Order: sequence, then structure tokens, then C-alpha cells
Amino acid sequence: MAILLTLLLLLPLLGGVLNACLGNRLPKPLPVIIANGAVIGSFLACLGCLPQAGGEGLRVTVFTWLSSGDFQADIGLLLDPLAAIMALMVTGVASLIHLYAAGYMQEDADQTRFFALLNLFVFAMLTIVLADNLLLMFLGWEGVGFCSYGLIGFWYRKTENAAAGRKAFIVTRIGDLFFTIGLLWLFALFGTLGIEAINGRATELDPTTITIIALLLLGGACGKSAQLPLMTWLPDAMAGPTPVSALIHAATMVTAGVYLLCRMFPLVSLSPLAMGAIALVGVLTALYAATCALAQREIKRVLAYSTMSQVGYMFLAVGVGSVSAAMFHLLTHAFFKALLFMAAGCLINLAGHENDIYLMGGMRQRSKTIFWLFVAGLFCLAGAPLTGGFFSKDLILAAAFAQGDLFHLGIYGLGLLTAGITSLYSFRLAYLVFAGDFRGEELPHELPGLMQWPLVPLAFLGVLGGLLNLPHFFGGHSWLSGWLSRDHDVLHLSMNAEYLLIGSAVGVFILGWLIAHLRYRKFAPRETGPISGFLLAGWQFDALFDRVLIQPFRAVCGFCWQGLEVGLVDGLIDGFARTCVAWGQSLRLLANGRIAFYLQGFAWGLLVIVGWFLLRAAV
Repeated sequence: MAILLTLLLLLPLLGGVLNACLGNRLPKPLPVIIANGAVIGSFLACLGCLPQAGGEGLRVTVFTWLSSGDFQADIGLLLDPLAAIMALMVTGVASLIHLYAAGYMQEDADQTRFFALLNLFVFAMLTIVLADNLLLMFLGWEGVGFCSYGLIGFWYRKTENAAAGRKAFIVTRIGDLFFTIGLLWLFALFGTLGIEAINGRATELDPTTITIIALLLLGGACGKSAQLPLMTWLPDAMAGPTPVSALIHAATMVTAGVYLLCRMFPLVSLSPLAMGAIALVGVLTALYAATCALAQREIKRVLAYSTMSQVGYMFLAVGVGSVSAAMFHLLTHAFFKALLFMAAGCLINLAGHENDIYLMGGMRQRSKTIFWLFVAGLFCLAGAPLTGGFFSKDLILAAAFAQGDLFHLGIYGLGLLTAGITSLYSFRLAYLVFAGDFRGEELPHELPGLMQWPLVPLAFLGVLGGLLNLPHFFGGHSWLSGWLSRDHDVLHLSMNAEYLLIGSAVGVFILGWLIAHLRYRKFAPRETGPISGFLLAGWQFDALFDRVLIQPFRAVCGFCWQGLEVGLVDGLIDGFARTCVAWGQSLRLLANGRIAFYLQGFAWGLLVIVGWFLLRAAV
């Protein structure tokens, strides 16, 4: 089992390194086979390790990474129930995305570089998931940041793509700074970075310290998971190829922040203030992103904002104390969001590489298979009754409602409102893409089989994902909560409360669908009004950050450059140099090679000397 756990982590690394070093020298299909084989092999290794993941889990120390005095950091892997669920999702969904990418990228000239980065991305995420200490987790944390930079800006010859990659890298680095401070502080307090050791000794800390450290971890999580206020990079991340969007939004990067909070939950849960902050950040981000999705015109940007919103629900679940609800929604979201992004890539190809949903329409006629698969994903996203998205989202809202106090009831109300908006923008997308006739240019494209069949298992997993944690009210056994050893997460609400919550969830779903049907069933071009423009621009947060942060930073940099470096430093040095040159030029006149000039100088000098002696004699 130790060998399988090691292979689970190292196979994607091996595939990425082989393609990076030798890929361009290999026959064309071989780099794709290596990349896909590495991730599928990792998934099979995870399945093999699963029986040993229960209880205390399976632990392996690969080697000692750093050792100094009493400090020791190992490349230590831990596959416990939480890590097992996450690793299984990452490798399983990533395998389907890799297969899809084989068809999507088959004509790309830089295919080898793409698959090398994609493998390394999976390796970095698995490092986060399997790390048994915060230092190794931080290595994976930075690894996903580097790989996202390379993949978002993959088509770097377009300036906007390169800028999107840089933006993602820089914004997430701000969150990483908070995580780094929290990590170093924990090491200073405990003398260790072992996750279990820190969680076990968290009660030794005073409440203020726990709150500050928990908020620092929240800051790091907000950066990686694109939560307020570090969320502006995620919509621009759509500049990368569609498989990258699917991997970032479904299986890897944006879920890393949620996983960090779940992994450190024994520490974080000791601070009511931090828990309230996590819940508030989550629900506000969910509402913010849902409103932005209402006005987007690019199909992938709608899905990007929906990811931000759904991850907000996961933060909300952690904030109300339900790790199992957060992981449940993380799993179901991974299935249907990977499905939606991959199906969106198919629709873009079918529409002649058109991204604008206002220029689509009638796509059902072009591929009924993609239509039904995409609609299945939208039903899960919108929270249609009995889908996986319905059960996981309802569990989060129920967990907030069960707290009973005014703050959490307000959180529940905002979450329910967001659910209604989610239904509205989901069906808006469905009507604009599939209803009516095609509004763009007639450029039909054939879809490779590898771009279609990986969507089928994701559709089944998304629609039937509720079975993973089916609540007792529906005759289930809350399997996921039991697997995570968190039976206290299983809610025991009264029958009336259950009926109220389910009725409310179904009601907002139907209301959102009804509004979308009345407004969008027949397409009519609409001018962008001030509200639509405001939402389209993401509440103008980019402009706000540009004015508040970037422009002052540029002004300070401009002053340091023009005022200090050019004006003061270069001015003094260049001025002194020019003065010396001028003096040298003047002195050159004394050595012009003319004898008459020298004799004249001698005469004037002799006259000065004689005058000086006469003056002394007179005195």
C-alpha cells in the first residue's frame, strides 16, 4: 500500500517531467499517451489505497526533506478519509479531463508543453491533498500557482492571454502571503508544521491568537479559491484552453482553499469570530458572483462566475461548522462543473469557435448529445430537485438554518436568494444557447469522439451525486458524513423544518426557471444598460483595484524612477560627470601644440611672479 500511495503522487510528476524533457523528441501520439496514462494510473493507485484510508488512514514517509536541530520536515504522505475523498475526485475528474484534452488539443502545435503542465498541475494539487505537514502543503500550494500561470497564459502570443496569466499569479500571491505568515506563526508557536500535531495542540493557544491565525488561513484560502476580495483573477482565467478551465474550476486550484480550511478545521473551529468571517465571506462571494453571471455574454465567463459562487457555498458550509457539507458540495460541483466546461468547449467548436452566447442559439440542432449533457450539468448547477447539486446545496443551507441565531438565519436567507439567482442565470444560459435559430456564422465543426464520451460519466456522477450523502429524510444514510467520521454533521431537524427547507429550495429553483423562460425564451437583442454594464464588469472591482491599488503603486514607482533614480541619483552622477568633462575640455585649450601660445603663457606667468615679488617688497 505504501508503494501505491507513493505512485499516486509521483505518477503525474513522472509524466510531466518526461513530456517536459523528452516530449518534443517523441512521436506525436506518445506524449498524450504518457500524460493520460500517468493520471489514469494515479487514479487506479488511489482506488487501490482506498481500503486503507479509513480511520487513522495510511501514512508514508518518502524521505526527509529538511532537517536542522529539532526541526524536521518530511515528504510525508497521509491518506485519511478527508484526503482519500479529495484525491479520488482530483485523479478521477482529471483523468476524464485529460482524455477530453487529447481530442481538444490534437491540432495544437504546443501540445507537449500543454500536457506536461497539465500533469504537473495534478501533481501539485495531489501534493496539497496528501501532505501531512504544512510545509509540503505549501510546496503544492505554490506549485498550482505556477502551473496555473503557465496554463492560463498558454497561448501567450496574444497579449490578453499573457496578461490573464500574470494577473492570476499576482493576485493569488497576495493570498499566499497571508498563508505564509500563518504557517510561520504556527511553527514559531509549536515548533512543528505537522498538521495533526498543530490541530491536536490548538487548544493550547489563546483565543485571540487562534482568531488571527484562522483569519490568515482564510486570507490564503480566499486567494486560491477566488473569494472576496481576491476574486478578480478567476473570470480572466478563461483565457486558457477549455481543459485548463475545467481542471482549475472543477478538480484543482479553486478547491484548494476549501480543502485547507477543512484540513485545519480543528484549529479554525475554535474561533467563533473566524467561523463567522468564513461564512460571511462565502455567502457574500456566492451572491456577488451569481449577480455577475446574470449579465455575462461569454459562455465560459458565465461558468467562471458560477464557480466562484459555488465555492462560496463551500466556504459557507465550513463557516457554519459542517465539513461534510463542504466536501459533499465540492464533490458534486466537481462533477457537474467539469461537465459544463467540457460541454461548453464542444459548443464553442460547434459554433465555429464563437464564445458569445448572444451569437449562438439553436445549438440543440447541431448536437443533441451535447445538448442533453449540458442541460444535465445546468440542472445540477441550478439545484433541480433530486440532482446532486440540489442535495449538496440544500445540506449547506440546512446547516446554516439549523444554527438558529439571527446571524445564521440571515446567512441562510442570502444563500437562498443566491440559489434563486443561480437558477435564473443557468436557464438564461440554456435559452440563449439552445433556443431559437443559430445567430452566428454557419461554420459547423465536427467533434472528435474524445471530446464527447468523457462527458457521459460526469453527467451521471453529477445527476446521481446526491447518493454520496443522501440525507435520512430521503431514506439515505449520509454515507459521506459517516466516512469522514463526522456524524455530528448529520442534521436532525424537525419534519416541519425539513419540509420548509425543501419547499424553499424547490420554490426558488422554479421561480428562477420561470423568470428565465419569460425573459429569454425568445431572443431579443438588448442594449447594455447601466446595471447590466455594472454586472458585466464584475461590479467594477477591477476598476476599483486599479484606482485604489495599481495607480498609486504606479505613481510611487514613477516617482522613485523619474524623481529619485533619474532626477536625483542619475542627475547628480551625470551632472558631476558633465562638469568634469567641461573642465577637461577647458584644460585641453592649454595644450594646443602652438609654441607662440606657450611663450605667451610663459610671459604672463613671469609677469605674475615678478608682480608678486614687487608687492611683497613694497609691504
